[in-house]
Amino acid sequence: MISEGRQYLGAAHTAGLMAVHGRSATGRTVAWDNGQLESRPKVIDFLRCSYLGLDNHPVVVAGAIEAIEGQRSLHSSCARTHLNFDLLGELEETLSEMFCARVLAFSSVMLANLGAMPILASGQLTGGRKPVVVFDSFAHVSLAYHKPVVADETRVETIVHNDVDAIERLCRENPVVAYVCDGVYSMGGYSPIKELRQLQERYGLFLYIDDAHGISIFGRQGEGFARSQFPHGLGERTIIAASLAKGFGASGGILMLGTADQGTLFRRYSIPYAFSSAPYLAAIGAALGSCKIHRSAELSQRQGRLARRIDLFDSRVATAEQGNSLPIRTMAIGPEANAIAIARRLLSCGLYTSLAFLPTLGQGKAGIRVCITAEHEVRDVERLCDCFLEQVAETTGKPYPLR
Repeated sequence: MISEGRQYLGAAHTAGLMAVHGRSATGRTVAWDNGQLESRPKVIDFLRCSYLGLDNHPVVVAGAIEAIEGQRSLHSSCARTHLNFDLLGELEETLSEMFCARVLAFSSVMLANLGAMPILASGQLTGGRKPVVVFDSFAHVSLAYHKPVVADETRVETIVHNDVDAIERLCRENPVVAYVCDGVYSMGGYSPIKELRQLQERYGLFLYIDDAHGISIFGRQGEGFARSQFPHGLGERTIIAASLAKGFGASGGILMLGTADQGTLFRRYSIPYAFSSAPYLAAIGAALGSCKIHRSAELSQRQGRLARRIDLFDSRVATAEQGNSLPIRTMAIGPEANAIAIARRLLSCGLYTSLAFLPTLGQGKAGIRVCITAEHEVRDVERLCDCFLEQVAETTGKPYPLR
């Protein structure tokens, strides 16, 4: 993949579209590059995943500052199996109440998944019987990266994206199956949770769902796309991972567990939990600040504002995700050179978007991804749509959508 994708990644870097610097300003505005702040160009950011615009919310920022000042420290500098800051316990208790699950906090979702995959493969979550672990082919790299570790313990299968029939076939053929997928996928789209729950009821399927992109934007208290579809609790056959750094507006990751025994198991034997440092105090404080917003009327107001921005985009630009309530849209372009050229032209118009190509998408199937947020103004979304359609026509000589 490195060899195949090197040329595209190099071209995107050369075009100034990746590994850039900037400073967040008001709303979704970023002061581009370095140097004197007042002289930097301003761009509208459609790349970051703060879907509710909470990442620079005063309550979230104040929470981070208060945590550091109150504890006079940055992190605990010891294993969590021995000593934890009291604020971390408060955060996990608060999130557990909000999401009606046993919540463990990690420094990132990647670490949460890293700690969970070996335990899942070992059979400790499935009555001592090692499951066949089935990965969705679109599962995020923070999940798929751990396949070799899982394969060292048990059999691994990878299925076509959202192929419920394939999962059912594997359930019929094997006594214990665990399915690993995203709730909301980073390139758009979602898992068929209803159908997966039916397989769970019929065959005892174990579900491990990474809902990093679904948290906060759904649910009365922001429990997320996946968690909100388990109204009677997670039970012993579902684990949901989620991010506190995207829609939640803070930093870190969490696991939502269904039983007390699972909580004990992960606290003692999840390697990142037991032997890596806890989230930094600033991250804990920011997350506690975000919890206050999640428990207020402001959450539903921001969710509604986000929904209206998504509808506005969909009324202007057609994508494969058109009509769903998710904030991620990927515009299919095709040749990588065209996608890079269009993204560069958008940037020159003051609009920063995300390029998607190999290995995220197949060769010759490049696209431009945008993340719509509640903080985008109507004029920001309208300008993005107008400029995108114009730049596609100028670059390719064809109207969008490209055929």
